[in-house]
Amino acid sequence: MVVVSARRLQPHDLRGVVLALGILALWLGCLAYALPRTWHWGTLWPYLLIAVQTHLYTGLFISAHDAMHGTLAPGRRWLNEGLGFVCALLLAFNWYPLLRRKHHLHHRHVVSVDDPDYHTGGFWPWFGAFVRQYVTLWQVLAVAVTFNVLYRLFFPLENVLLFWVLPSVLATLQLFYFGTYLPHRTPHVPDNAHHSRSQAKNHLWAFLSCYFFGYHYEHHAYPGTPWWLLWTKK
Repeated sequence: MVVVSARRLQPHDLRGVVLALGILALWLGCLAYALPRTWHWGTLWPYLLIAVQTHLYTGLFISAHDAMHGTLAPGRRWLNEGLGFVCALLLAFNWYPLLRRKHHLHHRHVVSVDDPDYHTGGFWPWFGAFVRQYVTLWQVLAVAVTFNVLYRLFFPLENVLLFWVLPSVLATLQLFYFGTYLPHRTPHVPDNAHHSRSQAKNHLWAFLSCYFFGYHYEHHAYPGTPWWLLWTKK
């Protein structure tokens, strides 16, 4: 596996760690707040909380993604890999070593038969192929066991479904749509060395949609740039 070194970060720069821990704390805080409550669904607040939790789930994966490139905690391998592992695991028990291996294959073989993230079909066939690349049996079992423990022993079933399950599914769709499908869908960009396209420059929307990963050509051109500096490459 080839790990691209960070280009704009000094060794032991911990800004990525602080941001990842902040996302983790907010994610956990939202769950602790939402799961035990009785909700009134005629108000806007629970729907807003689901949207926030979805964005935080996406942030967990993006933090794990930065770890795959060695930019979450540059110069501190144990912290970089450990925090990346935890962030991936908290998003539906994704297995960090599998994600890391396949993600570097994606960078080396983007939009080719050797690219695990690429499919020639439309959105839903491509999403199905994408899920088959990454979802494992043990992961499904872990989600099922955790789901049963949460609602049988601790929290109302409705809350577990809407604040733990639903945001993770929506975040997966968000990551796939903005981070894989839109940048790499056909028709391809023939004169583009990285076979990637980027959304129009709009930093607020780029952050809200997928932590700046709509700037996807920039990510492939500068894979050593963490998500929170990616906007500077646009």
